[in-house]
Amino acid sequence: MSEISTGKLWGIGLGPGDPELVTVKAARLIAEADVVAFHSAKHGRSISRAIAEPYLRAGQLEEHLVYPVTVETTDHPGGYQGAIDEFYEQAAARLATHLAAGRTVALLAAGDPLFYSSYMHMHRRLADRFDAEIVPGITSVSAASAALGTPLVEGEQVLTVLPGTMPVEELTERLRETDAAAIMKLGRTFPGVRRALADSGRLHDAYYVERASSTRQRVLAAADVDEAEVPYFSITLVPGPTPTTVIPANATPGHRLVTAGDSTSTAATAPGGIAVGHDHASTTVAEPIRPATVRSDDLTAPDVAPGEVVVVGLGPGDADWTTPQVTAALAEATDLVGYTTYIDRVPERAGQRRHASNNKVESERAAMALDLAKRGARVAVVSSGDPGVFAMAAAVLEVSAEPQFKDVPVRVLPGLTAANAVASRVGAPLGHDYAMISLSDRLKPWDVVAQRLSAVAAADMAIAIYNPASSQRRWQVGAMREVLLEHRPPHTPVVLGRDVGGPTESVRVTTLGALDPDEVDMRTLLIIGSSTTTTFDTPEGTRVFTSRRYGSVPSR
Repeated sequence: MSEISTGKLWGIGLGPGDPELVTVKAARLIAEADVVAFHSAKHGRSISRAIAEPYLRAGQLEEHLVYPVTVETTDHPGGYQGAIDEFYEQAAARLATHLAAGRTVALLAAGDPLFYSSYMHMHRRLADRFDAEIVPGITSVSAASAALGTPLVEGEQVLTVLPGTMPVEELTERLRETDAAAIMKLGRTFPGVRRALADSGRLHDAYYVERASSTRQRVLAAADVDEAEVPYFSITLVPGPTPTTVIPANATPGHRLVTAGDSTSTAATAPGGIAVGHDHASTTVAEPIRPATVRSDDLTAPDVAPGEVVVVGLGPGDADWTTPQVTAALAEATDLVGYTTYIDRVPERAGQRRHASNNKVESERAAMALDLAKRGARVAVVSSGDPGVFAMAAAVLEVSAEPQFKDVPVRVLPGLTAANAVASRVGAPLGHDYAMISLSDRLKPWDVVAQRLSAVAAADMAIAIYNPASSQRRWQVGAMREVLLEHRPPHTPVVLGRDVGGPTESVRVTTLGALDPDEVDMRTLLIIGSSTTTTFDTPEGTRVFTSRRYGSVPSR
């Protein structure tokens, strides 16, 4: 191994889902790590992090690695595989930054890190440069076998582990040839898997285990499963020896399966009709046995009053620009949710959980916050500037309109906007009517952006331009300038404010004709003047204001 850094990568196997099945070594290393990294789909809810949460400590850095695509389609030029490969390269680069700085990184993996796990993709890209070590975990095969309560193989029998993504014909042939089988990666593949089981003559002997070891565990005969309700975290087992006990193991006299929507848990019936089970925090609860229509949330978190979601704006950069109201809300929150860069601006607080993610998963981040609040957390969703200006307030409110979140209170606390902060540095360029327009075409087509630029320019209003450029999006500033020059003269004042309130702040006044797109990046805000915008020089620098008067007629 070459170029070994003082940082170390740990591939941490977490086991199948129950936090109590995390090994002692894994728990210790999670608590000791400088950085804890974990994957999730776009919804932002990480199963791995949820398993590891009891072992996290306050103040740890978190790297939330969000897949750009899971089972949906993608417009990436390289297709699905191209999008995934690019994601792994970017994720490896993020972890390499920490490792090169000497930090220990615990990369979480449900089950075992080298058994159908995302960890292996990071290992391939990092283990040749950094010290890397694996902490094995209990696999879903072992957990599912335990849920059945019957031997999977014995004696000289052979166990074959098969991915459900295999062609049905090949899967059928392999099932015919083996003594016992575990079929992984179900979900959408289950109809083909059941066909292979039937064609190979193994369907009668096959069992389905969903979310093994968790409080939402289900055990069914494979032939009885509803194909439309099979999650990815499920497995089909075909035991080698003929079972000699009742399956599932706890379906003995005095027990019954409590079906709850899309999940089933096992409850022991105590005298007086009380079902004794375990909630998601592994604390014992007792509740009356309910009808089969009871919701799964009722089983995992009984009688939990919803908390609330507060969407806050930190202001543009200077801590003094954060309002006392926002500071108080941050102090009261049990959980912080937001873009990593903004979360990092909030001082760490003992016991407060921080859920950081990248800047392209707004709806998923909103759903995560609302889901946490639904389960009783007091959540602060963190935005820069004002949360209602091209930020998280709209995303949270949009998702909160879904029926599942109807009981979750949502508040929005304002913050100082980036436009007002930049304007203050040069005077009052927004002193009269003005518009705010984002140049990003990620959520709206460029034709709409151009149409709005043209309309506002023709209306002779000053314009605050947000999200003008990024590392991957460079052409829009030049295109904006061409649109505006159709309505504004080249000498129109333009203010470029970068990282205002931050450590690398710079503010410069130029003109529309002289505007250089290469000087603009994502941390820059532009203010384009109107016909009444005036500049003049002072010993402190160029001052800019937009008059409230047109001609000799004062505004009223």
